[in-house]
Amino acid sequence: LESCSSKFYDDLDQLPEHLAFDEFKGVGKKLHFICLDGNSHQVVQILRTRFKPEILHYFYKFTPKARAMVKTVTMDLNCYYPIVARELFPNAQIVIDRFHMVQMLTRSFNSLRVQTMKQFKKQSREYKLLKSTWKLYLMKYDKLNKQTPYYDWHFKDYLTQEHVVLDGLDCNKDLENTYWVMQDFMAAIKNKDEKQIIHLLHSKQAVGKQMHQTLLTFKHNYTGILNGISSSYSNGCLEGVNRKIKQIERTAYGYSNFRH
Repeated sequence: LESCSSKFYDDLDQLPEHLAFDEFKGVGKKLHFICLDGNSHQVVQILRTRFKPEILHYFYKFTPKARAMVKTVTMDLNCYYPIVARELFPNAQIVIDRFHMVQMLTRSFNSLRVQTMKQFKKQSREYKLLKSTWKLYLMKYDKLNKQTPYYDWHFKDYLTQEHVVLDGLDCNKDLENTYWVMQDFMAAIKNKDEKQIIHLLHSKQAVGKQMHQTLLTFKHNYTGILNGISSSYSNGCLEGVNRKIKQIERTAYGYSNFRH
């Protein structure tokens, strides 16, 4: 391993224009920081920890001119990455990854669905509507089957996918509002509709507690969310590299040495 190892980014006088930040689970199940070039998808650096002091210590080795060259930094909704990016890269735009937005929205809805489901008896129709067909609620509404009914043995009835979802949402008004906020947000992300995103962020609808928290997080990262909608950059390349690292680790039954 040591004979074929190479350093990552050696030149301290320049940095890629587009960077991507993330973390992955490595040695001792601890989270390590990883940074990629957003264009070439080459690894810029992997650090032992994902904490702010070590990230700052590494990037401050680069000249102010090199750090000023960075135009975008793509990241998930980690609370201190935007602070780090603003401090290190004065000319960079913060771009929040679209996948992580959708992930937060679906988790928030799913949390409320489970809470609502537990309010009903297990033998009730409402419980079955929210339990057995949970995947339908996470599909995009326009992809649901609205024409052809199928026989569902849970309900002893012929129903379309749309019918099942709408019946399930009738169980709770907050659940229904949360569902449509999630669907409208996902449609706006797909269509790059910034006006709709702004409208949803300032919506006064009664939604579940976790969805409310998600929308507050989006508001807190307002500029990054809007940049994420309009930008062509994402953390997809970084998630791919993390997947490869996990696969290599699994094949090697883990590493006890961080350098390896």
